[in-house]
Amino acid sequence: MACGLAHAQLPLPPGQSSQDQQEPAATPPVAASTQDPPQPKPDPDTKTSSDPKTSSIDSPKPKVDPDDTPQQTKRILWIVPNFRSISANTHLPPQSVKEKFWLATQDSFDYSSFIYEGLIAAYAMAAKSEPEFGQGASGYANYFAHNFADGTIENYMVEAIVPVVTKEDSRYYTLGRGGFFKRSGYAVSRLFITRKDSGDPTFNFSEVVGAGAAAGIGNLYYPSDQNQLVKTYQRWISQMLQDAAGNIAKEFWPDVNRAVFHNKY
Repeated sequence: MACGLAHAQLPLPPGQSSQDQQEPAATPPVAASTQDPPQPKPDPDTKTSSDPKTSSIDSPKPKVDPDDTPQQTKRILWIVPNFRSISANTHLPPQSVKEKFWLATQDSFDYSSFIYEGLIAAYAMAAKSEPEFGQGASGYANYFAHNFADGTIENYMVEAIVPVVTKEDSRYYTLGRGGFFKRSGYAVSRLFITRKDSGDPTFNFSEVVGAGAAAGIGNLYYPSDQNQLVKTYQRWISQMLQDAAGNIAKEFWPDVNRAVFHNKY
């Protein structure tokens, strides 16, 4: 306090008032401190993560270039159903229960199924594989009804019921690369190897057990005076051979469609 009193009692220089002493000297304004720094202009070609249209970049869906990889179609030659075939290098989410049953329904009641089972019935009648069915229109009707039942039950067992229980993927994933024997071997091996819903490889219970169960169910509507074990075995092997031939056709169909038909189908 003494210092403050001493400072307040100092004499003023001539020509300067006490008000002049109390006002501090004005400092020149600094332009840089009063102006906002320049903001970079956004690049119109650059999209930020806040754009809702680009928010899916974090989890892109795999795509297949149709110019490089032949694609599967829903039908082969506009006739044969090909609903379960997946193009090479394609990854899909697991099948739902509804999807598995819907694929089995498509394969069973597609118009081409009636044509196919009709041809099988005609061959069976010509070979007299079931003499009890007879010949003529009534005989053919018996052959057709039994073969259609065989195919429908097998489709639901292999493509829906057993896959739901074992959590297996009933679709056919095309290899799409390699030579003829490699791809043919792969197609046939899919009878015994398939994918789980998680994507891991597993034994194909759906095909082996499902086809066998369908063949056993056939004993309920085939004549009982036959050797049931032999007939069951024959139907089981017949269904698996047909599925093997179908897998080979599915494997090479995209290449045939592109090379021969120029993707017309």
